[in-house]
Amino acid sequence: MTQAQHIDGFILTPDGFIRGVLEHQEGRIRRIDGTAVGEYEVRHGAQDLPIVLPGFIDLHVHGGGGHDTMEGGDAVSEMARLHARFGTTSLLATTMTAPMEEIRAAMVALSDACHQRTTGRARVLGVHLEGPYINPGKLGAQPDFARAAALDEVRALHDIAPIRLITLAPELPGHLDLVAQLREAGFQVQIGHTLGTYEDGVAALARGAGGFTHLFNAMTGLHHREPGMVGAALAHARYAEVIPDLLHVHPGAIRVALRSIPCLFCVTDSTAAAGMPDGEYRLGRHKVTKCLGGVRLPDGTLAGSTLTMDQALRNLVLKLGLEIEEASRRVSTHAADFLALEDRGRLKPGAWADVVVLDRGLQLQRVVVEGESIDLANA
Repeated sequence: MTQAQHIDGFILTPDGFIRGVLEHQEGRIRRIDGTAVGEYEVRHGAQDLPIVLPGFIDLHVHGGGGHDTMEGGDAVSEMARLHARFGTTSLLATTMTAPMEEIRAAMVALSDACHQRTTGRARVLGVHLEGPYINPGKLGAQPDFARAAALDEVRALHDIAPIRLITLAPELPGHLDLVAQLREAGFQVQIGHTLGTYEDGVAALARGAGGFTHLFNAMTGLHHREPGMVGAALAHARYAEVIPDLLHVHPGAIRVALRSIPCLFCVTDSTAAAGMPDGEYRLGRHKVTKCLGGVRLPDGTLAGSTLTMDQALRNLVLKLGLEIEEASRRVSTHAADFLALEDRGRLKPGAWADVVVLDRGLQLQRVVVEGESIDLANA
């Protein structure tokens, strides 16, 4: 048995912050002891004590460090290495719309990464299948290979690599009934890349859809006489993704969603360009360009992001004014709850030792993935 490790600081527990110590051993949290403190003391108290939060969970990751999920080979493993350096301790590798043979090939490469975590990398929890079951009229940056979904096809892909989340457009023929079938088969479903109406969204939620993919982006917007898919989300959703890079969604729109959707959670929708200099990169079949903090297709369409989850946290706290405790839930806990992961996204005895340690400016000092300290410079 390995020796127990200790982390001192202002530690965020499910009951709030304490000033104390977290002990972990063999990849799990063994003990958390300390005295309860408030947010003010965490922000302004003893300057020598760091802030200790649950590791970030990102359910929408296309790439990073120059690697794209659809490449195959060790691309996903290297992507997980890059995101661990920025505090993401677990993630869903997210596919792109493509011909089915290309999706199958990507899933074969994803299989090993989903079943075994290697040193220095975030845990790949499984696959987020974003397409091809989307509306061809609302592709966004997805290649034009959209198709209708079929349960047998999803199950065949799942046999290759574990699918945890599926994005689909509920207005397509047969998709509303399929939502219920997918839920019964154990898959979580999100509504996205959709031209559906408010009524389509409400019907999909009633059949078991759990949330919305990158809220506001690639879906019908809110109008006071046609509330659209955004209206369905704001009126009825408990969960939804949002990309808080302040480029995909205006801060005012994020504030609306924060007030409307109890468990709104953050994703990066990051591409191969994340953590890399400006230049050309791959996003599925597309070539995209990173420039001025964004990633775009040649026609200017936003094509994923360069966001990392530590910056998402800073944007929530420093730009949008959330308290650290709430911001932490939106980059960790809510995503874990959405996937029914009781042992991630929270710091408590028995949970995985997935931890981020930050200074008062919310800059990363240390990242721990399942008990392993990540080398932030050379991970």
